[in-house]
Amino acid sequence: MRAVAARVSRASVTVDGTVTGAIDEPGLLVLLGIHVEDDVAKAAVMARKLHELRLLRDEQSCAGAGAPLLVVSQFTLYGDTKKGRRPSWGKAARPEVAEPLVDAVVAELRGRGATVATGVFGAMMAVESVNDGPFTVLVEV
Repeated sequence: MRAVAARVSRASVTVDGTVTGAIDEPGLLVLLGIHVEDDVAKAAVMARKLHELRLLRDEQSCAGAGAPLLVVSQFTLYGDTKKGRRPSWGKAARPEVAEPLVDAVVAELRGRGATVATGVFGAMMAVESVNDGPFTVLVEV
């Protein structure tokens, strides 16, 4: 499981002209990719890591600061560009495997008390964010 976590002042996701998820205060925008070998146990670890990583200002975590997260599924994080000019998607989990695992990360975050907004799995999404810093890290479990 792989995530790109960006510290943001605000962020939103729009699908077909409708905002489907937004955070209007400082928090994290999380682009989440699911690997073909990922499982529910990794989803729990990813949720804990995202919630507790001290990525916010003054080295605070979302857990400590009560900051929200916007989680957006992003299968392209497992695009392999080593050969040729067209990425290979062989390491990205298929939608029927990935969607429940994205949902599991979100459910685990909410179970930890986090405020979580989401995109729409599989949809063409317009993601807007105001990066803070910018401060962006790659998180892998």
